[in-house]
Amino acid sequence: MGEKFKPSRRAFLRGSAAAAAGTVAGTAAAQGPDPLITELQDWASYTGAGVDETPYGMPISFESHVVRRNVEWLTASPISSINFTPIHALDGTITPQGCAFERHHSGAIELRKEDYRLMVNGLVDRPLVFTYDDLERFPRENHVYFCECAANTGMEWAGAQLNGVQFTHGMIHNMEYTGIPLRTLLREAGADISPDKWVYVEGADASSNGRSIPMEKALDDVLVAFKANGEALRMEHGYPVRLVVPGWEGNMWVKWLRRIEVTDVAVESREETSKYTDVYEDGTARKWTWVMDAKSVITSPSPQMPIKHGAGPLVISGLAWSGHGQITRVDVSKDGGITWETARLGKQGDTKALTRFYLDTQWDGKPMLLQARAMDETGYVQPTKDQLREQRGENAVYHNNCIQTWYVSAEGIAENVETS
Repeated sequence: MGEKFKPSRRAFLRGSAAAAAGTVAGTAAAQGPDPLITELQDWASYTGAGVDETPYGMPISFESHVVRRNVEWLTASPISSINFTPIHALDGTITPQGCAFERHHSGAIELRKEDYRLMVNGLVDRPLVFTYDDLERFPRENHVYFCECAANTGMEWAGAQLNGVQFTHGMIHNMEYTGIPLRTLLREAGADISPDKWVYVEGADASSNGRSIPMEKALDDVLVAFKANGEALRMEHGYPVRLVVPGWEGNMWVKWLRRIEVTDVAVESREETSKYTDVYEDGTARKWTWVMDAKSVITSPSPQMPIKHGAGPLVISGLAWSGHGQITRVDVSKDGGITWETARLGKQGDTKALTRFYLDTQWDGKPMLLQARAMDETGYVQPTKDQLREQRGENAVYHNNCIQTWYVSAEGIAENVETS
């Protein structure tokens, strides 16, 4: 006998609709013909916009709410501040440049390609200065990587603070970067690439943001990038050239890159001493915490994406990532971590990139406590907030990769809560 028939998703939805009272399909049938189907609409009665109406395509006005947003009280000035990617409104994994979060220390600058210079100096045989045109002559690579600010979810250490996944987890983007391996430029300059050496990278903006990178990482997967998602970098993302440091905290992804210096020791700059370090309860500081550990979050349902359709088929969706490599599994709980179901992972590409996950389930219309828990290729399992606090206390700001909980009411409204 042949293989048993497996009902399609369409049949599943049709069967569910027939079985459940008050479904969308049943309501529509009871109300009679839908005028949006049976009557001629305005948009079908006249010609539309011509091909030159918008030479650079922009989102339609109906999607004008899908934008980066700031939390005004978070910083004293938007010049040295951050905004958040609308991850609740996106699907798949690639972040459009226009939606990707911004983090500035002295504001975004305008720097022409013609005025761009990149210096490689320090412990090198041949100190070099490259123009933008010079960089485009080197062999290039394309990779998809996530960039996460170390302070992502940082406001949640002491408890549930912000009611929206855009604000709790939106200091992240995932884009395809085009650039030159940093090791190529180091070798061009005859750099001392001994394992004990460091590379100090510095930006051209007024803050002179700079970070020290161990030589091992510099020779591995770091890119000097000049394109994102196939086009030039946006001004706010470091046009014309930025550094890409896969899997490591976003502050190291120096924008408007102007200098690469090979050194004997770490420079111990402001951004790696007074900032981007975690203070324990006893006052000691945890530093050189570059790697972003495995993390996940449910983006729908979430406070900005309530359930609107009532009981029945429900797609729970979210994102997972790890600076240590690929995500191998994501579990979802609907009861606050008592029981777990394994989610379906979307197509994966590069390591250290976002992974989309889905749990196709049935909602009974009762309240839920939604959680996601990620695991990566090293075997690391995303911790609860209590587990993180046991290790680091509540003084920390950076590297909060705890399990996030959304309470979903019977009406489908989601709220940020803390259960563990």
